[in-house]
Amino acid sequence: MYPLFQEMVKISDSQIEGRNSVWEALKSGRSIDKIYIKKGQYRGLILDIINEARELKIPLIEMDEGAFLSMATTSGHQGVLAKVASRDYVSVEDILKVARDSGEAPFIIILNELTDPQNLGSILRTAEGLGVHGIIIPKHRACGITPTVAKISSGAVEYVRVARVTNIARTIDELKKEGLWIIGADMDGKNYFEVDLTGPVALVIGGEDKGLGKLVKKKCDILVKIPLRGRITSLNAAIAASILGYDILRQRLVKNG
Repeated sequence: MYPLFQEMVKISDSQIEGRNSVWEALKSGRSIDKIYIKKGQYRGLILDIINEARELKIPLIEMDEGAFLSMATTSGHQGVLAKVASRDYVSVEDILKVARDSGEAPFIIILNELTDPQNLGSILRTAEGLGVHGIIIPKHRACGITPTVAKISSGAVEYVRVARVTNIARTIDELKKEGLWIIGADMDGKNYFEVDLTGPVALVIGGEDKGLGKLVKKKCDILVKIPLRGRITSLNAAIAASILGYDILRQRLVKNG
């Protein structure tokens, strides 16, 4: 029924790092094989992780600094990492179903060729706070879910559904058939203060260097811009997604009382 929406792909990375990331994985029910803790890190959230892991009967392994650092893939490990079962990317239809089942108008964020893991991790964290139904990213020329992204998201990756598609432009066409209004963030657009952002929407955020791209820009129903008063002429992708995403939420809350 939805040929473009059926892709289900394993996220290959099976290691998460950092206290918040490991803690949220535990709380979300993610299948965890083992948790590794650097010797001498028994304080704060690490103690909660240890107690929760013992409760769930997850093996805990203490390691000296050298051995631990040889396993860590990010500098923000904070003395703890976990080996976890691989996750799945969901399908776009899964995201739409979540919206339908909740009785809410779909709220989706589309990221077109976003390559910076810092931006992707930050957007995942914002998306979780916004309660978006899912994020769509392209398979090629874009950042996927990596340990760095998971760490920056502070555990939000455990809760936000992410779909990965072959062609963003075609996926936008399919979303339009489902009744979604496609809103592109672009400096050539209309001041977002003046735009009704309620209803079923997909907010499209472009890549760090290229923006939306010519074809994707053309596919959008409307382009909106964030007015800037200073000398800097643009904001990075994560900031733009936060500002526009929270105004979508604000307008929905005002409209629905």
